[in-house]
Amino acid sequence: MVKVGNTYQLEVVKSLDFGYYLDAKELGEVLLPNKNAPRDLNVGDIIYAFIYLDSEDRPIATSKKPKAEVGQFAYLKAVARTHVGTFLDWGLEKDVLVPFAEQHRPMDVDTYYLVYLYRDKNDGRIVASSKIDKFIDDEEPHDFSPQQQVDLIIANSTDLGFKAIINNSHWGVLYKNDVFQQLSFGQSKKGFIKRIRPDGKIDLSLQGGKETRDKYSKIILNHLEKNDGFAPIHDKSSPEIIADTLGMSKGAFKKAIGALYKQRVISIEKNGIRIIPQ
Repeated sequence: MVKVGNTYQLEVVKSLDFGYYLDAKELGEVLLPNKNAPRDLNVGDIIYAFIYLDSEDRPIATSKKPKAEVGQFAYLKAVARTHVGTFLDWGLEKDVLVPFAEQHRPMDVDTYYLVYLYRDKNDGRIVASSKIDKFIDDEEPHDFSPQQQVDLIIANSTDLGFKAIINNSHWGVLYKNDVFQQLSFGQSKKGFIKRIRPDGKIDLSLQGGKETRDKYSKIILNHLEKNDGFAPIHDKSSPEIIADTLGMSKGAFKKAIGALYKQRVISIEKNGIRIIPQ
């Protein structure tokens, strides 16, 4: 079902001097103005188009990609404050409104805010809210599994580490001792499900999967090559020393050197690790 606020593959059914009409199914034929259309578009072509409302609240299409769609969270900049609320830049000509009632705290122009985009139930307009907690229901079932790669949005920091929104639907936690890079509020990251606790809470990691192990293996080998093929760190070294030397967690280090050892690329000695001459 085609709805305002999302991107769809739509067919071009008419070509006019001022633009094209797309078959938007339930919404009927929707105009794609020339300024928002790709070049050399023809009747019968199928294109990706985002549907939103114009200044007169009529459905209109664009081939431009907004910074977020309905049902998603995004970190957006406030560009204007009016008598109805604050407008945010979401990448389209018409900015998106955050009504005063949907502001967690009063918004200031030129400041970025984490918001959720949704369709207003009364008039169908696309609006945003900075009251993000009410759009995340951890009681809702999910099908996440350990080591699954997910999309994360860093929401805030806690004594434990960082809270992050998983796939625009659930909360998760990145623990401090698993984070070895600078994270900032509103930042989008790829991450992994580390574990799902008995109470249903989700622990996250920025490390996981073969691609990540390969990356850390390269870091270790580069360090060894710069230090005459030897490093005085091993699986008994403290997490702090490993983090300071290589910028990774002890768990990631042990997995990486284990893989390198099995491949006979390194030897593990009592006082460190060493590249095996090939």
